Amino acid sequence: MLFFMTMILGTFIAISSYSWFSMWIGLEINLLSIIPLLKTPKSLYPTEAILKYFITQALASTILMFSIITSLNLEASIHTSQLWMMVMMNSALLTKMGAAPFHSWFPEVMEGLNWENSILMLTWQKIAPMILFSYNLQMTVFISFVILNSIILSGILGFNQISLRKIMAYSSINHIGWMIASMLNMKMIWILYFLIYSAITLNIIIVFKYFNIYSMKQLFMSLTANKLIKMLFAVNFLSLGGLPPFLGFFPKWLVINNLVEMKFFSLSVIMITFTLITVFFYLRLTFPSLTISSKEIVLEQPWIVSFQVIFFNSISLLGLFLCTLTFSFI
Repeated sequence: MLFFMTMILGTFIAISSYSWFSMWIGLEINLLSIIPLLKTPKSLYPTEAILKYFITQALASTILMFSIITSLNLEASIHTSQLWMMVMMNSALLTKMGAAPFHSWFPEVMEGLNWENSILMLTWQKIAPMILFSYNLQMTVFISFVILNSIILSGILGFNQISLRKIMAYSSINHIGWMIASMLNMKMIWILYFLIYSAITLNIIIVFKYFNIYSMKQLFMSLTANKLIKMLFAVNFLSLGGLPPFLGFFPKWLVINNLVEMKFFSLSVIMITFTLITVFFYLRLTFPSLTISSKEIVLEQPWIVSFQVIFFNSISLLGLFLCTLTFSFI
């Protein structure tokens, strides 16, 4: 509980600071607090994942600190030095959040964690680096390069994965690309995107945790027990991919609208095209869930599904209608 509270405190210190040095301190508190949280006594795999995570984050923190000190010293110098300092600072923050091409550590670390820690890694650990990254978004070419890298590489690298944790990691990298694009004009779209992405990811991971599923083969065998859970699981993956009737489409709709208004036509087209690859491997997961296997009991005793599961999934399913209704009332 102590480390969990200090992890949250570290994030809040980083995002509410006025000076870069205080932001760096917040990131360090957050990093040192999450290391004990990732450790589980039952397994040896988290130890390797923690070591990889710590080394990567420590390297990114060092680069960030170096760029902060150097940019303060070069404040009176020519503009080009500042530009390179900005590239260095942004690269450090992108490494911390796991955006491509600084993403190699992320799937490897995810592979060694259990589902509770995976939720932290996919959602909470993205907040501080992303908000700090949003403070210096002047370099459109560099940012466009990062966005395209995240979306293209996550689609290609996630294509042949069978581990669900790695699939979720590459999915997260894809969404990081979309989130960075959402920051270019309006920060409010980023907040909305992040909240919706976190809610859908939580819904999916609750199912994985409940059935203790870690690979695709286990997934196909486990979801035969309950038809309702099976349907909700499939629909949440479609929502994560951004298919229109579901809530996951709403933030992508806003991002595309925003990019088109800013005249980023080619960027939006490439983003939409390569996100279809990610949607394909989501469909590969959901299609076996939607079919009836030979071992499955078609007429079964109805299971009682908890109110929380139904409530969160209803928001995920009906959220698009609720959002559009809210906007029309405003």
